[in-house]
Amino acid sequence: MRLSAMLRVTTASLCSYCPRMRLLLPPSASASTVTSPTKRPENQHTVDSLYELSVDIRKVRKVKGWVLSESSAYVSETAELLRDMGADRTIITRILETHPEAVLCRPEDAAAQRDLWVSVCPNRRELMSIIKKFPASFFTHHNNQRANILYLQSLRLSKRIIGKLMASAPQSFSRPVERNQEVIHTLRETYLDLGGDEVNLRLWLQKLLSQNPYILLQHAEAWRDSLGFLREQGFTTEELLSLVSSLRASIAELQPEAMQQALTYVEGALACSEDELKQIIIRCPAILYYSMPVLMGRFQGLMDSGVSVEQVKESPNVLELTTQIVLYRIEKLASYGYDVRSGSLDVIVGTKKDFEMSYGKLQLRQQRPLFNPVAPLRTAEE
Repeated sequence: MRLSAMLRVTTASLCSYCPRMRLLLPPSASASTVTSPTKRPENQHTVDSLYELSVDIRKVRKVKGWVLSESSAYVSETAELLRDMGADRTIITRILETHPEAVLCRPEDAAAQRDLWVSVCPNRRELMSIIKKFPASFFTHHNNQRANILYLQSLRLSKRIIGKLMASAPQSFSRPVERNQEVIHTLRETYLDLGGDEVNLRLWLQKLLSQNPYILLQHAEAWRDSLGFLREQGFTTEELLSLVSSLRASIAELQPEAMQQALTYVEGALACSEDELKQIIIRCPAILYYSMPVLMGRFQGLMDSGVSVEQVKESPNVLELTTQIVLYRIEKLASYGYDVRSGSLDVIVGTKKDFEMSYGKLQLRQQRPLFNPVAPLRTAEE
């Protein structure tokens, strides 16, 4: 047997029976173990090029192994493009491990993407930050991208907003521009019909798009149906504008039937009038998109913990918290002698940061001395 053949047999044996040795072998040696008759052979040039960039080949094989079998790949060109945009070796490695398909993007297409994204990103540092988080968005070319970008730029939206949309909701840019125009037109009509003005329209749109990048993926009809239902409930135009701003694009995801069920349940559970119900919804719009099981479970949890219906009516935002969080916060406050059941629930509502601030103030109050140490002591003779 020739020496080269003996070496191949020995290598194959080591790869099969010694995992530790397999890690020490170059990619070319271990590739044979993952190639079966039913799979296409790997492109060894691609494997070696990725290996030189310290890319975890085993991870790529496990998640996107098909990439390694493509006949055409542009590993060095892709790495050079990223390097020119400010990426160091560590970032390049991470991007290619997360989205190995990037090496299949032709250099001219990748360069075109770079030029297009640079036009909507404030600077290259910001662009590199986006690519690190959303490499799939950057390396996926859509025929409608440029038309959609030009349209959004015509609305005088900031570069930061457009860049965020491109990165986190790339589907919005793969659709025909007419679809996005229809949604924006509906949003504009909604805002103006509810008492908004043209002067503040652009800022309002930017706020909606920033808070929910998927807003353009909602159907225009869904907006009209949801708003039509809320109008029928007696909300004024000012109140509707407040709800739209609070719920952002989520309002287009709400079904009138589901909202009706939520309103009916809350009205009965809290024994409130229609006017009281409206004020509760304005203070806690999230009630509109919680499912019935969630609402019922949270309300029952509050009742079981000793909270009264009146307390919930006064602080409806407590329904935004899970029963587990409510019980934890009640117990934590009780350790400092504060009984939530005999006071306001406002102290436990809000985010974790809000609660920690309230809890901190309570701690300081408990630790404060009962007398003023600066004041002179009064004697019996006085």
